[in-house]
Amino acid sequence: MEAAQVTRVLIVANRTASTPHLIEAVDRRAKASRCDFALLIPDVSNRKAADWTLETAQRSLRPAARGNVEGIVGGSDPFESVKQAVRDGNFDEIIISTLSKKTSKWLRRDLIRRVETLGLPVTAIHPPNFKEDLRTLKSPWEGRGGPMAS
Repeated sequence: MEAAQVTRVLIVANRTASTPHLIEAVDRRAKASRCDFALLIPDVSNRKAADWTLETAQRSLRPAARGNVEGIVGGSDPFESVKQAVRDGNFDEIIISTLSKKTSKWLRRDLIRRVETLGLPVTAIHPPNFKEDLRTLKSPWEGRGGPMAS
């Protein structure tokens, strides 16, 4: 009997790494077939802040991923960070979560189209806006590592 193939999925997110839209997308992907997930947080200017965000996001994504979520902290250029992760990580597909179209630097820099040139399937997650995300939460701190997180 053949072992089920595991799909390696790279999640690329920064400030949206714990949002309901991304968590729902990871949950849908994990339900579709067996996956290993890695979360890349690129565009990092403050390593200490990145570690806190990464840890919080990994904790938020674990239930949806149905297992551990590997963490990767990238450099200051989001595209170069993704390119390096793809080169080093043997990924099969990529999920990119951005801020809304109105505020996303990644969208203004055409990150999604540039990542598509790497040859892997790319799914883009764009929340309409932060206020709409807040309306979907039971608590405004849910998934964001605030006072109620533990």
